[in-house]
Amino acid sequence: MDQDKYILTMLVENEPGVTARIAGLFAGRGYNIETICGAPTANPKMSRITITTKARPLQLEQCMKQIKRLVNVIKLRDMTGEKAVKREMALICVKAKPESREELKKIIKAFEGRIMDKGPLYYIFEVTGNENAIDGLLALLEPFGIKKLARSGVLALYKES
Repeated sequence: MDQDKYILTMLVENEPGVTARIAGLFAGRGYNIETICGAPTANPKMSRITITTKARPLQLEQCMKQIKRLVNVIKLRDMTGEKAVKREMALICVKAKPESREELKKIIKAFEGRIMDKGPLYYIFEVTGNENAIDGLLALLEPFGIKKLARSGVLALYKES
């Protein structure tokens, strides 16, 4: 059976073990977490955890019910649809031969990236965008040679408008 991709975000108490309990809930039911991001919010007593996973709709519904039962979870939202702002950040280390540097700079600029480090053989730059934009950029960079890649995973906030 096909599985759909979902983005869940939850407001949780900022206490030790909360992320581990949530991850354990997924693992215990055989759900894979594709990405997970967590950090304190403007209120240091709370953190926001954003998870992307693939599941069938019934599986997701059951999983969300179980997450809501966890004592440290304050609020849970499905951010999969269009009612959320979703972004991801990537740090990319790519080969930058002298003859290809201008082309690389044009690609990085087209994706509104910023070069963070210039070495004799490599550029390290940062870029933010939606998941598809990051994937598209990586496809363009593949011929140059991607040496290292770090992606944040999806972050999402519900639109206020």
